[in-house]
Amino acid sequence: MQLNPDPKTHPEQRSLFGEILDWMLTPLLLLWPMSVLLTWLVAQGIANPPFDRELSHMVQALGKHVSVKAGPGGLRAAFTLPVGASDLLRTDETDDIYYQVLGLRGEFLSGDRDIPVPPTDEEPASPGVVRFRDDAIHDTPIRVAYVWVRPASAGLTGPAALVQVGETLGKRSRLATEIIKGVILPQFVILPLAVLLVWLALAHAIAPLNQLQQRIRSRESSDLSPIDERDAPEEVAPLVGAINDLLERLDRSIGSQKHFLADAAHQLKTPLAGLRTQAELAQREIDAGQRDPQELKKSLRQIARSSQSAAHMVNQLLALAHAEGKEQTVDLQEVRLARLATETVRDFVPRALDKHLDLGYEGPESSASTLRVWGHPVLLRELIRNLVDNALQYTPAGGTVTVRIVEDPFGQVVVLQVEDNGPGIAAAEREQVFQPFYRGLGTNVDGSGLGLAIVREIANQHGAEITLEDAWPRPPGPAAVMSEGAAQARVGARFTIRFRAMPAT
Repeated sequence: MQLNPDPKTHPEQRSLFGEILDWMLTPLLLLWPMSVLLTWLVAQGIANPPFDRELSHMVQALGKHVSVKAGPGGLRAAFTLPVGASDLLRTDETDDIYYQVLGLRGEFLSGDRDIPVPPTDEEPASPGVVRFRDDAIHDTPIRVAYVWVRPASAGLTGPAALVQVGETLGKRSRLATEIIKGVILPQFVILPLAVLLVWLALAHAIAPLNQLQQRIRSRESSDLSPIDERDAPEEVAPLVGAINDLLERLDRSIGSQKHFLADAAHQLKTPLAGLRTQAELAQREIDAGQRDPQELKKSLRQIARSSQSAAHMVNQLLALAHAEGKEQTVDLQEVRLARLATETVRDFVPRALDKHLDLGYEGPESSASTLRVWGHPVLLRELIRNLVDNALQYTPAGGTVTVRIVEDPFGQVVVLQVEDNGPGIAAAEREQVFQPFYRGLGTNVDGSGLGLAIVREIANQHGAEITLEDAWPRPPGPAAVMSEGAAQARVGARFTIRFRAMPAT
């Protein structure tokens, strides 16, 4: 049964095309309403001035017919509407025009009583200066032009007559609407066209990516040749370069695996062939009627030895594959290297006693040691086991193998050493012994040739430095002219691995 993936652990896959399109069209669609609003404001600004000028002319013309005369109670304003002026004010077919004249004391002189007066807190204006305001009459919005008419002796703060002319907003709204239509309507054509052009431009820009995808998909699984970066867009070239680097590393890794598998198959042939030969030999002896128990035991011992060798090689192959496949940052933890070293030495003591070897440990006690490294405990234990196993294999009976933990006085590194007094390793072979399936020249020791390869792989996984040197100085002169006693001299081998130490807490 197939389970639906959790959306929290499997986020929805994003489309590069859709994301770019969103980032391009969203500002465009957001700016369009702002453009409409700004167009309306501009249209209002364009529509008002010409009609305001007409109102200004009207109010100034009416203001000229206001006169101030002296009477029994002081100065009084009088207004006489010219003949035919009333008809002119009512001839507009679109808007209604209202006028009002108030005297020096605010008394009504002529016109429409319902026009509101200007705010009382307004600053006084100079005589003859026309002002404008937006107001309403009978709940109908109007535009009002007004002027104060003062006698020359009254100054700016004295009594004044008020002349107002108001007009409804029909013509202004119609002009503003026509302006908005002239500007906005073309945008209804331009906006979809712009969206279409953006879509086509993005599709054209994404086309090289689709072509690159098709070229990669059409490749054979065995084709790990680099992709030509010149066929990719400049912005994608770094990605193509990274893919080429990955293909190169993958090619090297597959080549190494093929070589490794070929070597492993070749190495496994020997113990498997021995198993088959001994089994056939025992079968022929039984078929021939031979009942010698010693001969059968000899064949069985050979079978056991060959099977043990094959099993050891398989285990080494699995250990190497495990070491090569383990990521550096997976399951890393604090490891006390002295504890792993002492436990490993304890495990190999029975084998050392069987070979009459002196296996020992030098360094701080595991319980009291503060030397810690950051690593994978299983892999580090495998590293120490392979070094000890290698030393026990190549050290003759009566020899010495020492596992040593050395503390850095500066606290920067933790040093692991495995030293023996066997025949040593020639300087010309010291790099080759870390290659899989390599065995030192002139040795008759049965082994898989994988132990030191595993050691180096694990050391690399932990960022450790590994060195190989003689444990003791070599005797002078070529081995071919050495005396028999000098030829028996053992220079030994010393493997030294330096790990980065964890800071003390």
